[in-house]
Amino acid sequence: MSLPTVKPLSTLPPELKAALQERTERSLRDIVGANITTHYGVSVPSLSLLRQVTAGKDVKEDPTVIVDFRQAVPLTDYGCYSPFIANFFRHPCKQSELENLLAPGLPIYIAKSSSTTGNKSNLFPKYPRRLSTTPSSFAERLHLSSSGKAVHIYCLAYRELLEVIGEDGEVIKKILVCIGSCGGVRNTENWPVETDSTRMGTIMPGHVSPWATGFITHHRSFLLIHAMFALFDPTVERFLMTFLTFFADLIRYVQEDWDLLITSVRDGTIPNIGHIEHVRTYLQANFRANPQRAEELRNIGPPLNCPGWAQRVWPNLKTVLCICSGMFATLIPKARSVLGPNVLIQNIGYGCTECSIGRMLNIDDTETFVLETTDVVEFLDTSEALVHDNILQAWDLQPGKCYQPVATTEDGLWRYLIDDIIQVTGFDPRNGSPVFKFYGRKNLAIRFPFTQITEAHLVSVIRSLDTEDIAKIQEFTAVVDLRELPQTVGFFLEIIGDIGPGATAARQKAFEALVGTNEDHQRAFGAGQIRLPTIRIVKPGTFVEYRLWRGESMDAGVGQIKVPIVMLNEEQQEWITERVIVEL
Repeated sequence: MSLPTVKPLSTLPPELKAALQERTERSLRDIVGANITTHYGVSVPSLSLLRQVTAGKDVKEDPTVIVDFRQAVPLTDYGCYSPFIANFFRHPCKQSELENLLAPGLPIYIAKSSSTTGNKSNLFPKYPRRLSTTPSSFAERLHLSSSGKAVHIYCLAYRELLEVIGEDGEVIKKILVCIGSCGGVRNTENWPVETDSTRMGTIMPGHVSPWATGFITHHRSFLLIHAMFALFDPTVERFLMTFLTFFADLIRYVQEDWDLLITSVRDGTIPNIGHIEHVRTYLQANFRANPQRAEELRNIGPPLNCPGWAQRVWPNLKTVLCICSGMFATLIPKARSVLGPNVLIQNIGYGCTECSIGRMLNIDDTETFVLETTDVVEFLDTSEALVHDNILQAWDLQPGKCYQPVATTEDGLWRYLIDDIIQVTGFDPRNGSPVFKFYGRKNLAIRFPFTQITEAHLVSVIRSLDTEDIAKIQEFTAVVDLRELPQTVGFFLEIIGDIGPGATAARQKAFEALVGTNEDHQRAFGAGQIRLPTIRIVKPGTFVEYRLWRGESMDAGVGQIKVPIVMLNEEQQEWITERVIVEL
């Protein structure tokens, strides 16, 4: 039975506003009450005024604390926390120096950001959730009841293991340093590192591959082994992964290595591929020969043989769950061609390494979110100065406007400025929470003297070009093209099939799409400040190869590897330029 579609309200009724305000302020008092007594809370100068005005108050119950917080707590960034986080990496790791550092107790894990642009990763300690017993939307999606199986494509390997030493010199806790999805899955499933060895050869209930598969850290090998176990099992009902690019890459590897995978299924042998020797024993113990299934697959053929291939391979397949909005949305048509019309592509929700912010408003809408978090999120209007005095509350937002989230979290962040932009579209009629779309990453905008081009603008251009007449676009990235003057935005496209007959007009059409997002582009063009956008086509498989290259060159976690929507790093730009096959 399908759920009724939720339609956002354009204005917030008084009763919903009051309920939203009460929930938000209750959460804020709980967070402030818990974190004001931590090492960070009692020592940093930025909270000295808050400490002064709340002295003697019952912070968790006194309503005046809300006003105190809003007047006294400034905006913060990563530099405010990095000296404290550095304590986790001083050896020995002493309990006395790490306990109650940013939040009460010790963290469960330390989440490593993706460093998509090539900058050094930020690290965020993640503490036990104390203030809510309601499972997150991510946990709910992981634990959907199903009679069939799910392909869980999550990395479980960690980058570092910190051992915290107690007063008696013994290890009292082990803390993983890992990508956020790894820590989140482990925490949700209650998979502590201390018992990893007991799970390596086990296929968890509802999974198709052994737990050890999550410890393959090479992108291609990781996806090929997941594909092999998935192909073996015709009862698969769901695919779960971090990004839709995983599914696109998995399908490409299956296409390239079809015969190898079919032979493995037929003979029951793990293929002779690299980077799996440390888990091969566990994989082989859970794999057996199935000539009948191999023959079924051979008769169906590889993924690009026919539309809706996935539902022929897995007749019960219902859902692909992953991050698929924003720049990842360009892959939906490719995924849809493989999945067929009846498989739901569902977004996990909206969040970042710093905190979780929203869930889907409707399960079949991959672009629209509703604010839902155990933390507290405030907002800054992007058209105003990003200063403390301009911070707005969730009930103050206006549909149509763009905002930058500001998070105060259970994990010890205080008014932390999130580097994203969202566009509010209304309010949830059930509880008053803001409804919004992801607009783009602020640090990935292309900035010209006359304007800036956001992620949303770039996606709009790609959608205007993604036609049979020009080209069917699979993935893209953008740069500031300085090869000639004046400068312009340059696109690198990986396309499906051949260039269409209308490609000669592609640059003009891209420019018109940019003008549609901001008329300043037309004025700048007339003044000779910008030329038509450039469009370069890269060879097939370039973006898959990029993820493999970045994973190896940065030793990045498998679940973390993304292609930036704007390439600002010179090494990345040189790499992709070498793979251009034609320029329009």
